[in-house]
Formats: sequence, C-alpha cells, structure tokens
Amino acid sequence: MSALRAALSLDAAGAIITAKRDCETDLPTLPSKESLLRRLAPARDKWGPRPAAAVPEPAGPGEESVWDYPRPPALRDAPARATVVFAGETLADSDRALRVVETAGAPVYYFPPEDVALDRLRETDLVSVCEWKGAAVYFDVVCGDRRAPRAAFSYPDPLDDLGRGFSRIAGWFGFYPGRVDACYVGGERVSPQPGSVYAGWMTRAVKGPVKGAPGTEHW
Repeated sequence: MSALRAALSLDAAGAIITAKRDCETDLPTLPSKESLLRRLAPARDKWGPRPAAAVPEPAGPGEESVWDYPRPPALRDAPARATVVFAGETLADSDRALRVVETAGAPVYYFPPEDVALDRLRETDLVSVCEWKGAAVYFDVVCGDRRAPRAAFSYPDPLDDLGRGFSRIAGWFGFYPGRVDACYVGGERVSPQPGSVYAGWMTRAVKGPVKGAPGTEHW
C-alpha cells in the first residue's frame, strides 16, 4: 500500500494534528520526533491526579482497574488471542497482540502486520498525535461494498523517549471496536470505550469508570 504525504499543523489544543492530501509516496511525511516532543510538552504536563468524581470500581482477582494503569502509558502483552471481524471477514487475528494501557482508559490492542488483512485497508488523509506515542496514520477498512471509515490506525515511528517500548508497535495496527463489527479477546466480545476519540477495548476484566463520555476527557 502507498501512504499519503500529509501537510500537518497542530490545532490550538496542541494534541491533534490534521492532515490534507499532498501527494502519494512510499511513507507518510510526519513531523520529526524532536518537533513533536517540543510541541507536545504542554499536553504531557497538563495531566493531574485522579478527579474526585472518578470513583474506581472494585477490582477482584483476575481483574484490572484502569486507575491502576500508569501515565505515561505502558506496553503489555495481550492476555489472550485477539481478533477483529468486519463484514464477515477476519481483519486481524493474533496470539502476539500487544496492548497499551493508560490511566483512566481501556486497553488499546495492536496487531503485527503479519496478522492483519492488509489488502482490506485503505489509507486516508487523517493523522493524529498522541502526546506519548507520537503521530498515527489512519485507514478505512473496505470489505466488498462495506467501508468502515478510519477504523484502523498505525504509528509508523512512535515516540520512545520515555523508555516505554513503543518502538515495538511501529507499523502495527490498532482497531476501533466501535467502527468494525466485532472484536474479541480470548473469545469474549469486547465493548468499545465510551465516546468517539479512544480506541480502547472493554472486557469484563477491565474495571472503570473509563474516560470518554462528555465531561470525562480530562480524566
């Protein structure tokens, strides 16, 4: 697949990058890591302690509280086989998936490209930025006459200045569970993280409350 060169500019919030089509090339043209780190410092610094309104649910044996996840986030192995399905096709299926866990958010799962149906992905003009992982590019998922806009994303060259190991997911793919037909972890169908911004996968073992609904984005 070709990728799109993007003309990029940070918005006023300092955490989102918008992109417009310029020309096609072998790799996306993204801001340098040095530039991103300078421009994203305010977004990293804004995070504070847990809000009083966010009262953690009890987590029992074999369960995880999103309020025990770290910030900056950490990279961990998936607890079981992970699968993504759309239009009756398996888009991704792996027993090697990794997940990024961050305070207040549901885990986000990443698949190695070898375990993804790459021929079902179509690059888009959108590029976003995470203050911890850097610039991500987005893909529509197309199966037959069905299209899931911006349902998949990838970090071509993630930031790793904090030693969190994000370089391990360079070129891997994440999927929004609310934009495809179904996602599974160990055979359990997951629920999407609330809201439209985050790509977290909610399983029964993940205890909240989880950010994403209006008024919780700052959690």
